[in-house]
Amino acid sequence: QVQLVESGGGLVQAGGSLRLSCAGSGFTLDEYSIGWFRQPPGWDREPVSCITRSGGSPYTEDSVKGRFTISRDNVKNTMYLQMNSLKPEDTAVYYCAIGPPLVKECGTYEFEYWGRGTQVTVSS
Repeated sequence: QVQLVESGGGLVQAGGSLRLSCAGSGFTLDEYSIGWFRQPPGWDREPVSCITRSGGSPYTEDSVKGRFTISRDNVKNTMYLQMNSLKPEDTAVYYCAIGPPLVKECGTYEFEYWGRGTQVTVSS
């Protein structure tokens, strides 16, 4: 059974950092593309960043470029999202997901398995 469990969310002041982790089980991470998505209050879920199986990055949301970094540790079957210089507008529930080896545009429709999400709140 495929499971993805996010951790590392919380409350942080603007300018601070958090590292989200997503531990996977029931599958082999290096066979999949990985992605992080977020859903701000009252908004639809949106992509943050994705990496294909080979390590290519088909997408990083403009507002997080230079601040957020997606990575993977295939040995630990875990993916990460390092978030620096956080802003109040980054407040959202953050989800990790896995998809086929090659995704085209980091769309939510491309990803099959999802975690349950972790809340990130950035205070001003």
